[in-house]
Amino acid sequence: MPSDAAVPTTAPGPGGASPAPATPREIADRYVRRLVAINPVLATSLGLPDRADEMPDFSPDGLAAEAAVRRETLAELDAAEAAAGGLAALDATERRCARLLRERLTASQALEEAGEQYRSLSTLFSPLHSTRQVFMLMPTATDDDWATVARRLGAVRGALASYRATLDLGRERGLLVGPAQVDTVLDQLGQWLGGGAPDGVPFFAGFAAKGPDVHRTALDTAAADADAGVTEFRDWLRDTYAPAAHADGRDPVGRERYRRAARYWTGSDLDLDEAYRWAWGEYARLDAEMRAEAGRVLPGATVREAMTWLDTDGPAIEGVEEVRQHLQGLMDTAIADLDGTHFDLAEEVRRVEAMIAPPGGAAAPYYTRPGIGFSRPGRTWLPTMGETRFSLWQLVSTWYHEGVPGHHLQLAQWVLVAPQLSLYQTSIGSVGANVEGWALYAERLMDELGYLTDPGARLGYLDAQQMRAVRVIIDIGMHLELEIPAAADQGVPVPFRPGERWTPAYGREFFGLNSGRPGDFLDSELVRYLGMPGQAISYKLGERAWLEGRAQARAAHEARGETFDAKAWHMAALSQGSLGLDDLVAELAAL
Repeated sequence: MPSDAAVPTTAPGPGGASPAPATPREIADRYVRRLVAINPVLATSLGLPDRADEMPDFSPDGLAAEAAVRRETLAELDAAEAAAGGLAALDATERRCARLLRERLTASQALEEAGEQYRSLSTLFSPLHSTRQVFMLMPTATDDDWATVARRLGAVRGALASYRATLDLGRERGLLVGPAQVDTVLDQLGQWLGGGAPDGVPFFAGFAAKGPDVHRTALDTAAADADAGVTEFRDWLRDTYAPAAHADGRDPVGRERYRRAARYWTGSDLDLDEAYRWAWGEYARLDAEMRAEAGRVLPGATVREAMTWLDTDGPAIEGVEEVRQHLQGLMDTAIADLDGTHFDLAEEVRRVEAMIAPPGGAAAPYYTRPGIGFSRPGRTWLPTMGETRFSLWQLVSTWYHEGVPGHHLQLAQWVLVAPQLSLYQTSIGSVGANVEGWALYAERLMDELGYLTDPGARLGYLDAQQMRAVRVIIDIGMHLELEIPAAADQGVPVPFRPGERWTPAYGREFFGLNSGRPGDFLDSELVRYLGMPGQAISYKLGERAWLEGRAQARAAHEARGETFDAKAWHMAALSQGSLGLDDLVAELAAL
């Protein structure tokens, strides 16, 4: 697919007549092409070969170029809707795309106008992390592939310098991230520079060492330059930015910043107080269910005792490669069981790879989607955090979430249907609450289908569900510094600090009391929430929307005297492309 920014947005009319106005889908895909022309990392993440040996300009000028494309795209969308006679006059496919495009662009624009781009440092999904993650997505099968890798490695130092310029402008303007982000990113950079590798080799040097001897000099020279760029960034962050962040920054962002960020992650102007109250109800419901399940794991045990027993004496896998193979088998089995019964999967969608994440990232597992046209398979990634023994009780439902039927089935299906929708709707237009909501729904679906009858695996599933409810409570609570409800309103046997106001320290304490995850995982999670306000709530609120949409669709079918076909509904739902929470329930209910 070309990434030429001059791709036309109108088509010639019959017989040379005036060109027809561009449709929303055409405008959306032109937007993707224009962004790809600006951002080579985006091209690689989409599986496109464009400018594969370059890195983006993360400087204020580079960000201004992206902002200009957003404004121009919104103007084109205004003209297209006016030419069609308004949004309601468009057919359903074009209308969904138009609503998504407008909502996504205006959500990003609101963050830009508030200056959030000048404090974009976080422990995950930041420009810093993309400079490393992009190499994990590049093809490396041939000598020519490695020559491309070497040239891109040579551009890393400049990209990090451009990113530093943006953060430094934010520092000068008083637009700082909280101290927790800075301190944790400094720890991560220490791992990138060799602290996370058994042999002490920095990441880029270690990555280049995998390449062929024919490019050895070029790879080693470029990797050394990239690692030098990481060192320069680390030193500046430690010596210049960190003192300012510790002096003036704070971790909670407040209601206004949180409201804008939550809209970006969910595609909705949420009632944050309602979401906070609702999450406490979910927390109490899941707490009761977990107490019952703990007794099935270990008769008479508390939840904590059952989890401790599962960690020390429950089923486990020894070895990093062994756990990777186990997770691959778990996904392969799920595909074989679900295809034809609960989903109809194309051959391309049936391919997914389990991978081990490189050190120096967040503790949570994650997924990377297939490239356009399945040029690269979908992959799940397990951070080992230095461990070599892996308890299975938490991994089962997590891989239903990350792999099958979770992220992989949805995002691979989007790649499959992109030609019928638009590339935008099935790639960069994705809404976090839609994607994470589906993955959490997928965990629940596997429980409904009887795949979590083992008490340990089911307690792991409930623990994962409880973690997402806790995320809503503490993410909204910490950032808005809300009051913790009275004991009678918490609905659990042991209330937590009723009447006090949330702080990050209380958030970590509450998390530790209500999760079976290890302490380093919980520390990583809390810092992540503080650095990406609103992202953590997208899972549980997204799941709520998916469940409500399914319930309404089932009720509508039954009211018409029809049998609700869950398989057909799943495939139709997964083939709609991205939707924000403002639209998701209604669109799912209509299927």
